Order: sequence, then C-alpha cells, then structure tokens
Amino acid sequence: MKLGVNIDHIATLRNARKINEPDPLMALQILKEAGADQVTIHLREDRRHIKDFDAKRICQNSFLPVNMECSINPEIIDIVCKLKPHRATLVPEKREEVTTEGGLDVIKFEKEITHIIEKLHKNGIEVSLFIDPDFEQIKKASKTGAEIIELHTGKYANLHLALNTNINQTPFKVFENFDRKDLKKELSLELNLLKDATILGNELNLEVAAGHGLNYQNVKDIAKIKGITELNIGHSIIANAVFLGLKDAIVKMKELIND
Repeated sequence: MKLGVNIDHIATLRNARKINEPDPLMALQILKEAGADQVTIHLREDRRHIKDFDAKRICQNSFLPVNMECSINPEIIDIVCKLKPHRATLVPEKREEVTTEGGLDVIKFEKEITHIIEKLHKNGIEVSLFIDPDFEQIKKASKTGAEIIELHTGKYANLHLALNTNINQTPFKVFENFDRKDLKKELSLELNLLKDATILGNELNLEVAAGHGLNYQNVKDIAKIKGITELNIGHSIIANAVFLGLKDAIVKMKELIND
C-alpha cells in the first residue's frame, strides 16, 4: 500500500510566525528517504498554508510524484494546469472550515467536474475525486473520466477518536451526545461502508485511495481493506514529527500500514 504524505502543516507552522521557516521544500528529500510514495499538498483558495510559490517549487523539485489537492474553482484549476503536478485531487472547499469536512458532490457538479477532468487530462495530469463512501457518488465518479477516487475517512476517524481518546473531555469534542454503545455500532457500520465502497470502486475500474483524519491509532483497520492502494496522511505525521522527527514519523506510519 502506498503512502502519500501531506506536508501542508509544515507551511501552517511557518505561516504562524510569518517567516521563512520551516520550509516545506526541505521535506521532499526526507519524504523520499523515509519511503513515502508521493507528496500531497492542498493549494487552498485562501492560501492558509501552502502558497503559490510553495506549490511551484514543490512541483519543480519533488523527487516524488506530486498530488495537488484543489477545489473546482476555475482560477485554481488554471494554476494546477500550469504547474502540472502528477495528480490533481478535486476536493470540496469552504473558506470557513478548519479542514475539509466531507466529500465532493459529484452528482451535483458532474458537468463542471467532467469538464475540469478533460482540461486536466489535456495537460497530462491524472485526476482523483475526494468523495464520501457513498455508492451513488462512486457510480457518478466512474462516469466523469477520473482514474481514482479517494474515500473520505473523516467520519470513521472521528468515531475512533471519540471511542479511544479523551477528546470529548477537551474543547475539541467531536460528538455532543456520547453513548459508547451507539458509537461502537456506528464505527463498525462506517468501516463496513468503506469496505463496500472500495469493492464498488474496484468493480467500476477505479483505483481507490483513502484519507482524512487517519493517525497511528486508527490506520490499521483502513490499511487492511483489500482494494485500497494508497493512503494520504498529513496532520498526524507532521504532528508526530515534532517529537519523533519527520523521517521517523513517516517510517513508523509506513510500518503500520504495511504490517
């Protein structure tokens, strides 16, 4: 199973001080040495972490394939076409959200997405759609021309957090109503949904990736799903790099997903 490492939050740390370190570009060699299979960045419309000059330098200098997450905003798509990363992953985006809250609505935006995919393909860029594990969304995604779907694992991750950490005792609680029995049932249902969504994606000749909220505690059950070929993980690896160092943080994650 391949591991894409999202380095957005190296830029988040840099931008917090409005200086020029840590530089996301410096992570590229470390990712390669640690065994990462691709570098993932998200060029958000509000440029809250990765900036245009970051995206340009990373695309020009990366030893690994670059997976650029982006909204379907035409101006952003034009930038992606100019930079020509290995892959573009189309995601939904709200400026007020802390992180991506759900999957792209392919049913609602089918026409726009299909046109964007054609444009990206003309520029030699493969396309992934970041979607919820919803059967109708997956069926529609298979008709757009995208080669890959990335299943949104955010609900699974939040359920796992609520059940296995003290997060609900902090200001960052993920569920207001905490009932352990109900959450266990929901976690099992969500995991089975991700398995079934993967089967459907494969049957429709789509490569299936997964990501969002995955960490060292919850990744193993996702890594065991047959048919998922790639995980994209960022925040947890960068957070652990503060204590472990970036190379060891990546190596540890690789060991977990390939155990």
